[in-house]
Amino acid sequence: MTEIKPKSREEQILQDVKDLHQLGYAQKLFREMGGFSNFAISFSIISILTGAMLLYGYGLKFAGPIINTVGWPLVSVFTLMVAASMAEIASAYPTAGGLYYWSSRLGGRAAGWWTAWFNMMGQLTITAGIDIAAAIYIVGMIQGFFGIPNDAPALGGIFGWTWTSWGFYLFVMILIMIPQALINIYGIRLTALLNDFSVYWHIGGVFIIAILLFFFGKTHNSWSFMLSTQNVVNPLDASSATFPDGTVGPALVLGPLVLHSPLFSMFPGLVNLYKIAPFGLVFSLAFLQAQWTYTGYDASAHVAEETVMARLNSAWGVFLSVAVSSVVGYLVLMAFTSAIPDVAETASAANPVLFIAYSNLSKFLGDVVSLIVAGGMWLCGLATITSMSRMFFAFGRDGGMPFAEVFYDIDPKLRTPVKSIIVTSILAFLLTVYSAAYYVVTSISTITLYIAYMLPVFFNLRNKLRNKGEFTTRENAPWSLGKYGPIINLIAIVWVVFITILFCLPPNELTLWTTVVFALILVVYWFGYANKHFTGPRKASEEEMKRIEEELARLAKGRGDD
Repeated sequence: MTEIKPKSREEQILQDVKDLHQLGYAQKLFREMGGFSNFAISFSIISILTGAMLLYGYGLKFAGPIINTVGWPLVSVFTLMVAASMAEIASAYPTAGGLYYWSSRLGGRAAGWWTAWFNMMGQLTITAGIDIAAAIYIVGMIQGFFGIPNDAPALGGIFGWTWTSWGFYLFVMILIMIPQALINIYGIRLTALLNDFSVYWHIGGVFIIAILLFFFGKTHNSWSFMLSTQNVVNPLDASSATFPDGTVGPALVLGPLVLHSPLFSMFPGLVNLYKIAPFGLVFSLAFLQAQWTYTGYDASAHVAEETVMARLNSAWGVFLSVAVSSVVGYLVLMAFTSAIPDVAETASAANPVLFIAYSNLSKFLGDVVSLIVAGGMWLCGLATITSMSRMFFAFGRDGGMPFAEVFYDIDPKLRTPVKSIIVTSILAFLLTVYSAAYYVVTSISTITLYIAYMLPVFFNLRNKLRNKGEFTTRENAPWSLGKYGPIINLIAIVWVVFITILFCLPPNELTLWTTVVFALILVVYWFGYANKHFTGPRKASEEEMKRIEEELARLAKGRGDD
């Protein structure tokens, strides 16, 4: 019997390039990432030290401890269905841009175009939300370290900022994003190394936090407490504001404008429902805590053209990032929940996670916890810029947006989309310049990303059931769900529809109207221009792809000689 030797790394890369050529694209980016690094980028963007920590108080104020004990695993199971459905498609189409390309192949150019724009909006808003939140968190952490009051002048008072001025938060955000962008610019190898390190930071950090709270914490709550429910903030109050005439009621707040809520006006029965605050309502509203954390794991697909053995490694990266995060996230949530000194006081704190840490531990150990969380946030922001720039690169490569040539330009020596990294980072920053926009960008990212996640899954399932057009099979997708694929796909689609509706309800009504306005702008753009000019993925000839690769190699050699 002849022994089959495993392929060398060079042979695997040659196969990856061949697979990419079959999809119609030349190998422009460096293929440096292994399976672990591919998993690491999605795991870093999910970042249980970011999403789960930033929205810890959001879930707690609506439903109490049970949202962590039961809500997190419940959301995790359904999110795994979405991730598994995406992973199977990633295995069939291992290319940058992922979702956009999948929808184009499975549903046509219009489907791909719409998926791309929802994915790009989600990428921009999640990067903006993560880095401005990191800036706010880090400023507060430094204030806590050194006892700096909120009204103390920042930067010597040169701009009239205090430590809690929005301008100062934006300044810190710039300081955070500059090294993140530079690391992305100067090569996927360094980015991959830091994403690998991020995995150890997150998992090691969670174990340190859990050990500190379990063994050195002052509070150790019972299991009955962990399963208890408590509504600290009534959802009607959370959805209300004070109008110019001094009355208080359900409102839609647009910066300085306070308008009467259109949803409550259309459905008057919502007032009594929200006032009663039944468990099913508050428990479901609190799902945002977990679901916002579980965003960005499409990054493993976006870096497929930089991944070795992309058909398998990108698929496993999508799925395992969610699976591992669900376990590690549950551990850290249980550690914090078991140490809650008082539910109402914790939910009302400026930073509930740090409130728990400093209430249970010495100042030094509390500082250790806060540093671990801050490091996780910065690493999360680093990974989001990688994913965001690759999505814009892929869509620009096919002429899908204005100034497309800016986004698909590749530096021949660095082999990274330098202009895409810079421009998308600036766009993400600009989304946060107006302070009221922060609350929109942090919530709309969940809606837009999951719509983008759902669309290719829907088209794949539709084609399977019709047995018509392209769809995943064991032959074209080595990472296959087999006979269970259709039912898993269906569950994933129903879940995304459910959370899309849920997260548009008050107190997140602004997300609904922002999404509607965004969709209307896309409708005008599509029928006014893109429908006539956008052709979908551009498949190059074999000769053209080889010419592009040879030209990049020549330019890179020329720069190296210089």
